[in-house]
Amino acid sequence: MFLVRLDLQFFAGEKTEKATPKKRQDSRKKGQVAKSADVNTAIILIAVFFSLMVFGGFIFERLLGLFRHSFNHYLFVNPTEQSIQEIFVELSLETAIVLSPILIVSLIAAIAANLMQVGFLYSTEAIQMKLNKLDPIQGFKRIYSIRAIVEMIKSILKIVIVSGVTLAILWFRLEDIVSISQKTVGSSLIILAKLTVQMGLFAGGALLFLSFLDYLYQRFDFEKNIRMSKQDIKDEYKKTEGDPLIKSKIKQKQREMAMQRMMQEVPKADVVITNPTHYAIALKYDESKMDAPYVVAKGVDFVAQRIKEIAKENQIVTVENRPLARALYSQAEIGDAIPEEFFKAVAEILAYVYRLKEKI
Repeated sequence: MFLVRLDLQFFAGEKTEKATPKKRQDSRKKGQVAKSADVNTAIILIAVFFSLMVFGGFIFERLLGLFRHSFNHYLFVNPTEQSIQEIFVELSLETAIVLSPILIVSLIAAIAANLMQVGFLYSTEAIQMKLNKLDPIQGFKRIYSIRAIVEMIKSILKIVIVSGVTLAILWFRLEDIVSISQKTVGSSLIILAKLTVQMGLFAGGALLFLSFLDYLYQRFDFEKNIRMSKQDIKDEYKKTEGDPLIKSKIKQKQREMAMQRMMQEVPKADVVITNPTHYAIALKYDESKMDAPYVVAKGVDFVAQRIKEIAKENQIVTVENRPLARALYSQAEIGDAIPEEFFKAVAEILAYVYRLKEKI
């Protein structure tokens, strides 16, 4: 028996269940999401080389203009403190203009890559200092783990893929590379620039495919890490929905309060119709409230007995009518007017009650 209990506790603590929406939301608030850094790298790499292909002519012309201006003007300037400052400011502005297209495209690509994977997310908890990260035992476990092996395989694949793509492009463009020695400096630079952009785009495309596989792995690993045990789900339910025992006590208290309010209305009734032992229905007729008699209290068994006791204490007339009592209990709720088909029977009873009160 003891062993069976231990087995049940073990399986209850085993994380085999999918994470609940609340667990996912809490993990997201902590910055724990399924995300691949390789996706960002690949998209930024493609964006940068694509911007070089689009803005290459602009960058080339600005760089040539910068070199011409530097050699023609700055070499013949007598250097002073003010002239050096002016030269530095001018070169910095020109460099910013040249690099601005690439930097802007890189920024947009980085934001887009993150939004594609996790959407808008702001969390400072992921960058907070945690002393447990300095634990050498935990660090050793991180180094020698399945994740570390996967990261090593990824790094090797990236090196192999980038090297393979680069060598393939160099092989197919071997004639152009050999002919560089016979070209002018400007033509040689154009060939090298095109070759570089081509290698960058193809390498970026290959890395993008590899990063897609990495994203699938990261998503699988994330789902595995946020799994919950059956006990975790029960504890979460208790925190969010409340302890079932406490909820049952609250409902019981609410029923007691409703019962107390109902019993307070019994002394205001005109008549109590009984079964006589199992059912009791307290009715009142007030023209200012309703056109027909309405139910102020009803109950069966113990509640019915309590209604009859209160009626007796307050000198409320009790009338025995078994079929009417059953029918009113099943078809009329507290505070509702009685159904139309019972008007005649109830009117006769109320007339009897009013005549009885007049005699008294």
